[in-house]
Amino acid sequence: MRYDIPDIDAFAKTYWDAAARGRLLVRRCGACGRAHHYPREFCPYCWSEDVTWQEASGRGTLYTWSVVHRNDLPPFRERTPYVAAVVDLAEGPRMMTEVVDCAEGELRAGMGLTVAFREGVPVFRSSP
Repeated sequence: MRYDIPDIDAFAKTYWDAAARGRLLVRRCGACGRAHHYPREFCPYCWSEDVTWQEASGRGTLYTWSVVHRNDLPPFRERTPYVAAVVDLAEGPRMMTEVVDCAEGELRAGMGLTVAFREGVPVFRSSP
């Protein structure tokens, strides 16, 4: 059982299948034009059901973070310490994620990040 991804229903399967292939998807509303994440079957801004999948650029900026030193839930207990973060995607929405391969002292609000994938789960690392 995978603890680090939610149960995958028929709607979310598109998102997780793309992530397994190294592609990050967001949903874009055809009515108001805004992108959103996490993926929903309707736009959370205008409630339109005219939403489609769009491949994200994979670029973002660090909005906020917390270094987690203790988490007793699998699989996180084996990963401590880790950086739980909120990233502003270049397409507009904010995404909860993890920052990897970056020392705690190097983290700065507004720093550029790029998506990476760990076992089909999108995570972010600092941009070159």
